[in-house]
Amino acid sequence: MKIIILGAGQVGSSIAEHLSHEHNDVTVVDTDLERLNDMQNKFDIRTVHGHASHPSVLIRAGANDADMVVALTNSDEVNMVACQVCYSLFNTPTKIARIREAEYASHPEMFEHEHVPIDFHISPEQLVTRHIKGLIEYAGAMQVMDFAGGLAQLVTIKVKKNGPLVDQQLREFDHLLPEGVDARVAAIFRDNKSVFPDGDTVLKTNDVVFMLAARKHISKIMDSWHKTEKSSYKIIIAGGGNIGFNLAKALEREHSVKIIEYNKDRSRFIAEELTKALVIRGDCTSEELLNEENINHTDIFCALTNDDQANLLSALMAKKMGAKKVLTLINKQNYAQLIEKDTIDIAISPQHITMGGILAHVRGDYTARVHSLRSGAAEAIEVEVTGDSSSSKVVGKMIQDINLPPGCNIGGIIRQEKVIMAHRNVIIENKDHLIMFVTDKRHINDLKRLFEVDASFL
Repeated sequence: MKIIILGAGQVGSSIAEHLSHEHNDVTVVDTDLERLNDMQNKFDIRTVHGHASHPSVLIRAGANDADMVVALTNSDEVNMVACQVCYSLFNTPTKIARIREAEYASHPEMFEHEHVPIDFHISPEQLVTRHIKGLIEYAGAMQVMDFAGGLAQLVTIKVKKNGPLVDQQLREFDHLLPEGVDARVAAIFRDNKSVFPDGDTVLKTNDVVFMLAARKHISKIMDSWHKTEKSSYKIIIAGGGNIGFNLAKALEREHSVKIIEYNKDRSRFIAEELTKALVIRGDCTSEELLNEENINHTDIFCALTNDDQANLLSALMAKKMGAKKVLTLINKQNYAQLIEKDTIDIAISPQHITMGGILAHVRGDYTARVHSLRSGAAEAIEVEVTGDSSSSKVVGKMIQDINLPPGCNIGGIIRQEKVIMAHRNVIIENKDHLIMFVTDKRHINDLKRLFEVDASFL
């Protein structure tokens, strides 16, 4: 597939790397020549220096016969104009744009072809806010991922010493679940290496476990494993930007929420918009301020400013001063690698969350959802299966008889809005949605070929 990526920032460069490894013809456009040269030296891609929405630049990038344009510049307006140019001048089949501003994103009718022709728009702030809210809703979760419109969820849990999962054999996993609840361990990472989950596998302290279940069952499971956890938390949010503000708005009804914002005008705006949350104007890295706001009695501290250094410093201080759980946004991967074990509970990468949303659209019809895991090293994918036993390599077969590529595992099936655990004797049917775990991304193309349908069925 011939793909043009507009913008060589962290998300643009990550998407370019992924797609080039999947044997696509990738061209990246940006105004930063040094960054483009660096990318061209690292990846098998073409680069074009210039303004992303200029027709002459898009022509040099190959827009005349491109299959897809992915607009990821830092400007919503440039992204929208670039998609309009690609539609009007080049009739580009698929146009994807990152739209950050809520004023635009809250009016999806704008993005119809008779207005601003964007086929799929991604709002990073909305995705990240939803992600953090899921982490707060489920005590003990490191990551929460939705599939099939929220019917199923994949939850990441760390096995704790003396916890309910430690030293448990997976064949006995059902005994750990509440009555009437079904769930499946889809993957395990131990010492940063993938461990295939079979019946003989025994969970060890510090294992990272990926558990799949119906959304309605996840809360019952997590509640049963964390019986001492409260339903209402004392939460402090550092940073009143779009993510911090929207998170406070989503949480203030059920939790005691404080939000710290340094900018005077922004803090006034937030105070007027929120109904219950307390807005504090000040510096989130101030030890005096954190003390005044009783950080030692805080259940959850969320560092959500636009500054990685401020996030790291405030999160580390909050943890040291007694906050029970600390979450922080980290945009730069090298900062994430500096975080020492047990200093910050959860580091959240907006790039990886956004990247999953984009990859589902880029890879075509067979993927309905993609979640990037383990700093991009693994993926959880929702695959839609079509065909019959004569046109498909999977339809009509039991899971145990499907020849899956190495590092690929089926965790569950969504069938007519029902969540089914992927036991070995389950037979795959037409229109099933499979929730898959991929620990070896070198085989993504093999997975795509597995789900291709014979043309005679179409």
